[in-house]
Amino acid sequence: MEDAKRRDVRGPRKPTANEPSGTVLSEPSGTAAGGPSGSTAGGPAGAAAAGPSTSAGNGPSKPFGRAPWKAVAAHGARYAAGLALGALTALAEVLAALLVGVPLLAVLAWPRGRRALHRPLSALAVRATRAELSRLARWLDAPTPVGYAPEQAVRYALARIPLGVLGGVTLSCAAVALFWVLVPLAGWIVAPIEYPLEAVGTGLLGLFLLFLAAQGVYGTVRLEAGLARHLLGPDPNAALELRIAELATSRADVVAAVDDERRRIERDLHDGVQQHLVALGMLLGRARRSRDPDRADQLFRQAHEESRRALVELREVAWRVYPTVLDEAGLQVALETVAERTPLPVDLTFAPAAPPEAPRGRTARQVETAAYFVVSEAVTNVVKHSGATRIAVDVHQDDALLRLSVTDDGTGGADPTGGGLTGLASRVAALDGRFRVHSPAGGPTTITAELPCA
Repeated sequence: MEDAKRRDVRGPRKPTANEPSGTVLSEPSGTAAGGPSGSTAGGPAGAAAAGPSTSAGNGPSKPFGRAPWKAVAAHGARYAAGLALGALTALAEVLAALLVGVPLLAVLAWPRGRRALHRPLSALAVRATRAELSRLARWLDAPTPVGYAPEQAVRYALARIPLGVLGGVTLSCAAVALFWVLVPLAGWIVAPIEYPLEAVGTGLLGLFLLFLAAQGVYGTVRLEAGLARHLLGPDPNAALELRIAELATSRADVVAAVDDERRRIERDLHDGVQQHLVALGMLLGRARRSRDPDRADQLFRQAHEESRRALVELREVAWRVYPTVLDEAGLQVALETVAERTPLPVDLTFAPAAPPEAPRGRTARQVETAAYFVVSEAVTNVVKHSGATRIAVDVHQDDALLRLSVTDDGTGGADPTGGGLTGLASRVAALDGRFRVHSPAGGPTTITAELPCA
């Protein structure tokens, strides 16, 4: 089977009735305290947060392309520029610490004076920390914690001064090494060298020092990111308490979603299958009481047709409860079936991480089940409420994350907190995933979900 498969399927013209619809906004249950405010969904910022920039990491944000050495050089230049700016800001912070520290020493024994200096000192530290975090995010591809206290900012602004000096020393070593490499080379080209062995030795020593300086640059970048994460990140106890609260909320939401699903199944059975069975019983009773053979034969034919409709409705209810094709053939075939059963054209793109014959564990089944219900109910909601003419479903999976999006060209304006729609959000949040809805007035509406696979 191909790694990526695109299908354009037009299903039957008759829409499926009584299917659940809608989407609900949900934040990842595993998000730490003090996450970026832009990570809330429901608007353009929420849609943007679903892109690759939402994943925090210490390495480059983009993979190497066809020319790895160009990517390495580009990232090295950015890291060097970031460390150079860090060295300059470290010098500025040293001067600021001296200017503020001398008056602070003079008023250590005066509580009112300490309080008077504490406020401007905290404001200055917060401003310096904000500038440093902006430098880390722009030049060093490092995650930037937010929501820190002023006391944390003061500690960070003072603690990063040695790292800024270390970055400047590392760049100075790199400049010296580059000088030792280029000067003998330039001298060799411009004029004959009287001592070629010494020139070659100097160039090789310069290359070795340049290699060490490059490692020092990378190590300093990692230290900068680790220091910001350690001093500005949430307190471990507070993060643990937040995680416990999120798990408790997620569990309660899952229980509520299960109850809502049971009520929906009961309503589908009552309004659909039961009505067909009641009509079937009435037709059979009338046929038994009829003394006209032709009339009785007509009633039996109607009863047969009613039994067929009841069976179709029962299959629809069973499919909405849990599709067996998901276990038998996998997520891709199940989504293709959803596309075939949808009355609108569905453009399905599926890029799996592993061949379909690979064994799937319990976690993989949970992720595929959640992804299936997100797509199925989102597509059903589009058919019922959006007035769209086309739907696009994109599913991309790697070893760590399954990303999916459902986009339609409808009128937009979907309410992400609509009643009965929290089940999808709870299902995704139970797996520490992200679930967002971006639906501006006039459309288009985009539903995105990210589910961790490990």
